[in-house]
Amino acid sequence: MVVNTTHDTIKTDPILNVQSIDVAYGSVRVLHEVSLQVFAGELVSICGINGAGKSTTLKTIAGVLKPQSGQIVFRGQDITGKNAEKTHRLGIALVPEGREIFPSLTVAENLRIGAFGRYDAKRYAQDLEDIFELFPILKERYNQAGGLLSGGEQQMLAIARALVSRPDLLMMDEPSLGLAPAMVDLIFELIETLKNRGITILLVEQNAERALKIADRAYLLSTGYIKFAGRPEDMSETIDITSVYLGDGEGGF
Repeated sequence: MVVNTTHDTIKTDPILNVQSIDVAYGSVRVLHEVSLQVFAGELVSICGINGAGKSTTLKTIAGVLKPQSGQIVFRGQDITGKNAEKTHRLGIALVPEGREIFPSLTVAENLRIGAFGRYDAKRYAQDLEDIFELFPILKERYNQAGGLLSGGEQQMLAIARALVSRPDLLMMDEPSLGLAPAMVDLIFELIETLKNRGITILLVEQNAERALKIADRAYLLSTGYIKFAGRPEDMSETIDITSVYLGDGEGGF
C-alpha cells in the first residue's frame, strides 16, 4: 500500500475528515477502515474499478448509508451516522451516479428541491442567475420536464441542483458516465470551472486519466481498501492505471 498523508499546500484543518470507516451491505463488508481527507478549495479524486467501494464511500459521507464503525467529521462536527437531510443542511451536496433527477418535475422544480434546507428567496434568485450562466440550456428548458432532457442536459441539471444549495462540499459520483465524448468534455470543463471558483470537490470518476489531471490529490480504492493516497502525479508514476481498470484492479500492488 502506498500512502502519503502529507498536505503541503494547505495548512488548515480538513473540511472533511473520514477516519477508519467500515461499511457493509448486510453481512458483506464493502469498506474496510477507509480514511480520507479533503481540504477547503481542493479537488480530490477517488479512483478504482467498479465495485471498489467508491460510490459507497460518497453515500456514507452524505448520510445515505451508515458506517458500522469509524468517524466522519465535517467542518469540525461529528456527522457519523447523520441522515442525508442533516448532512445536506450542514453543507454537503451529492451529485449521484445516474443523475437521479425527478423526471416528472420541471427543471425549475428540480432546482427548487436542491435548495431545500438552505433556501433564502433573495439568494436563490441570485443563485439561479449563476446557474444559468454556467448552464444556459437550463434557462431555455426551465419549464420543461426533466425526463425530456437529453442525458447530458440531465447531468447538468443534477449538478445544478446540487449547486443551488451552496454546498461547502460538492461530491460528484461518475458525472461523465454514459455521456457522448463531446458532452464529457463539457462536463470536465465545468468541473474545472467550479474548482477555479474555489468550490471544494470530492470526485468519483471512471475516466481516471482525466480526473487525475485536474485533481489536487487522489485516492485509489481496491476491494474496499485504500491502496494509495497522495498527489495525482505520484499515483501515475507509481501505479499502472491501465492495469487498475483492465487488469488486476490494483496496478500491480
